[in-house]
Amino acid sequence: MDKLPTYVSVVFIFTTGITVLLFCMATKKSRTTLLVLTIWLLIQAAAALKGFYTTTYTTPPRVLLLIIPPLLFIATLFVTRKGRKFLDGLDVKILTVLHIVRIPVELVLYWLFIYKYVPQIMTFEGKNFDIISGLTAPLIFYFGYVRRQFNTGALLAWNIICLGLLINIVVIAIMSAPLPFQKLAFDQPNIAIFYFPFVWLPCCVVPLVLLSHLATMRQLLKGKKRSSLKKSFFNSGA
Repeated sequence: MDKLPTYVSVVFIFTTGITVLLFCMATKKSRTTLLVLTIWLLIQAAAALKGFYTTTYTTPPRVLLLIIPPLLFIATLFVTRKGRKFLDGLDVKILTVLHIVRIPVELVLYWLFIYKYVPQIMTFEGKNFDIISGLTAPLIFYFGYVRRQFNTGALLAWNIICLGLLINIVVIAIMSAPLPFQKLAFDQPNIAIFYFPFVWLPCCVVPLVLLSHLATMRQLLKGKKRSSLKKSFFNSGA
């Protein structure tokens, strides 16, 4: 990626660091979480720097090693007792703030498009509207958790909509990559994710954003259920 200005990589490295930092803050500064994420990032950085992911003709595609492990880990959190306890202990206020990182991510994607490392369809000039999530996150944090003017339904709706926006760009990114199942952007495919530091987007930033939504929705739904049960109890007692 010789033609890419240094500031693009620097901004993305900084963005990844902020994402990890905010998530670790949401875990009440868990050293184990920070250690695991740091090791994972270093492993993927080393693989990318050696050109491991630039080989795209293997079966299955090597890029799946960026995506599948985080997804399996997230699934494990939801199906195990310790995992659910971990999820329920996360600070949803900080998880909401975490989504602000989606703003610099979108800027980086736009710069990558300008230098022909991703297609236009992956930017806010194309069909990627994920920047809306980042722009609205401060409002949701302030009015939802500081002023408490948004109810649980509104917070759930925002998380569901933003989760949909995330899924939208993930699908576009996968379909735009030069892989056997490519369906989009044949003239300017998504090749940035094969190189350091942008391998950190699918292997770390996106999974943490996804997990933040899912964990928040779980806590909101549990709180709503407890509130309904409590209301039913008092109504029956009356």
